[in-house]
Amino acid sequence: MKSKRYFNTTGFCMPERHYMIDPLRNQKIIFDLIEKTQYFTIYAPRQTGKTTLLHELAHRLNKEGNYISVVFSVESAGYRSITEEIANKKIINSLYSSSGQYLNKKNCPIPPEKYTKDLTLENYLIDWAISQTKPIVLLLDEIDSLYDDVLVSVLRQLRNGFQIRPKRFPSTVALVGLRDVREYKTKVRPSEVSLGSGSPFNIKAESILLGTFTKEEITELYSQHTKDTGQIFLKEVVDRIYELTGGQPWLVNAIAREIVVKILNEDFTKKITLDHVESAKENIIQRRDTHLDSLIDKLKEERVKNIVSAIINGDGVLFDNYDDSLLYCRDLGIISETKPIRIANEIYREIIPRVLNRNLQDSIEEEGETKWYIKSNGKLDMDKLLKAFQEFYSENSEVWLERFDYKEAGPHLLLMAFLQRVINGGGRINREMAVGTGRTDLLIEFNGDKFVLELKLKRMPSARQKGLDQISRYLDTLGMTKGYLILFEIKPSSIIPWETRVKWEDISHQNKNITIVEM
Repeated sequence: MKSKRYFNTTGFCMPERHYMIDPLRNQKIIFDLIEKTQYFTIYAPRQTGKTTLLHELAHRLNKEGNYISVVFSVESAGYRSITEEIANKKIINSLYSSSGQYLNKKNCPIPPEKYTKDLTLENYLIDWAISQTKPIVLLLDEIDSLYDDVLVSVLRQLRNGFQIRPKRFPSTVALVGLRDVREYKTKVRPSEVSLGSGSPFNIKAESILLGTFTKEEITELYSQHTKDTGQIFLKEVVDRIYELTGGQPWLVNAIAREIVVKILNEDFTKKITLDHVESAKENIIQRRDTHLDSLIDKLKEERVKNIVSAIINGDGVLFDNYDDSLLYCRDLGIISETKPIRIANEIYREIIPRVLNRNLQDSIEEEGETKWYIKSNGKLDMDKLLKAFQEFYSENSEVWLERFDYKEAGPHLLLMAFLQRVINGGGRINREMAVGTGRTDLLIEFNGDKFVLELKLKRMPSARQKGLDQISRYLDTLGMTKGYLILFEIKPSSIIPWETRVKWEDISHQNKNITIVEM
């Protein structure tokens, strides 16, 4: 039977159309803040459920009858050349047109064209609040789309009204966007007049960061599909999807939709397997849907580049809650909230290196039908593959590293691009990259075999010994005894020539068989 509901990957979710979890399930704090007539901010990366939460919140408040509530977007005023006067009109028009979706006519504000006073957001909200018997909860979306003096003007008007709430101004205002309020200051030119305080919105009581789905919540979401169709997402499938997505809501829905609709063609009698999950992951990465494209676009920004390079290399970054680059990457959902700092989920860990070394991947000519790195029994010849990379690296690296935007992470990215053929041949690469570890670990799975590669830059003379100790510990955690330590020399070939830096050595270390590959 065909399900009436489906996994949504575009726009906000509606319970009658989409599988969804109650977005207000863990948000007692929001209702407490509203009850206390507080102003607050809600922020989260794109496509994590902000707009769904806002719509659900406004409808619930209106239904319960103690407040009147409207969600509206200020994005129409979000460009640099706009004047304050025009911005005010656009924002007020957006508020008025949105109010009809949530309120009956008597609770809506006056049509802007009939407003006889000076048309500012502050005046408009004052007159609306005075005309109502119930307090107003205003949910203002896309606040961080505003720039310069327009942003200053909107925040100042809201701050002015805060003093006369709830009788003569909205009782509660929530500002919603990608970033917390501290980031708004960076959207204002230094030459512009400040708001006269350390924070541009110092009346806010709380900043609420929306979290990702837990494994239990993913199970709950998928069980709705099972209830509708009888098609089951087994525990091992949910576990793997959680590993891939880290609970990122768009990815959780996208993987399920890819399996159910694209791969299984909505044949609900078919069993969902781990192979379907891997295929769905690969399809989504290859297709680079809007969500992934918006993530990739951020990689060009300098403060994102600094953090992502450090993660790929395992370099140290001094963690500081006030370090804006780290907070920025966390708010965008690129890095995890927990230490050690790493890329937020396995799909992002997969796509980021692919994007950063795409030009190289495209230029590496794939062989014809004969894949020289595959043995006659169909197994991967890792020694042959890495020796070929040594040769490739010594001949091409200096030219390629010069072209890379991410020069610091260049050696690691070159090897990952070279190993991409393993994935193209049906294998899998799990990347373990985290700030401060001094290394990157790759676990390559191919035709039943596993290979551990540890990548390390030779920044210090102790790099080799540390690398041996680290890979031995890593092999212990995996219950393996064989691994490869890849050491990249960072001094130019004019100082250390290629004929002395390219080395291959098999040794025993802490009861492990380690192949040291230097270049």
